[in-house]
Amino acid sequence: MATVPFRIGEPFKPEPAYRTYMYISLLLIVVVFVLPFVVLPLGLTGSLPAVLAVGVPLAAALAFIAVWIPLYYESVVYRLTPDEISWKRGVWFRQTGIVPYNRITNVDITQGPLMRYLGFSSLRVQTAGYSAQARAEIHLNGIEDAEDLRETIMGFVRGAPPVATEGQPEQPATTGDDAVLAELQAIRRLLEKRVE
Repeated sequence: MATVPFRIGEPFKPEPAYRTYMYISLLLIVVVFVLPFVVLPLGLTGSLPAVLAVGVPLAAALAFIAVWIPLYYESVVYRLTPDEISWKRGVWFRQTGIVPYNRITNVDITQGPLMRYLGFSSLRVQTAGYSAQARAEIHLNGIEDAEDLRETIMGFVRGAPPVATEGQPEQPATTGDDAVLAELQAIRRLLEKRVE
């Protein structure tokens, strides 16, 4: 496994290719939907007022999105801590979130053809509250070493106490022979209580 570029406690951002991905996605939307269904029909009518009435707001919206993309990219920040994943994003409306490791049930990696070409993936982190739904609790977009990040997150998840143990005294994590010994000790205590 390669060294993990994600340092615990330090913020990290999506890969710069994620910004390129957003620009290419905007271009594809324009080429596939706007040109054939809006611009071409208006151009064929030849009505200058209709072309201006639709074309000027459309051009303004595309320019607005083109300016918004780098601002949005700069606003996205992720952070791994020993207890949770946190994220921030948003240009005008800021969003923040925290997902504790003990609530995470699954981490999926998604990668479409354009993402594969640009060399990054997206991680979808699902929690106990959202695992039955189609949407994830958090999306980590623009991740180059997605497998490494998933393994890092799942390492914390495996080490975190399950949600069902919250409110009970915390017991140290055990493995192998220690787990068997702890179980045998618990059985012995139960049997001693029955004898009394």
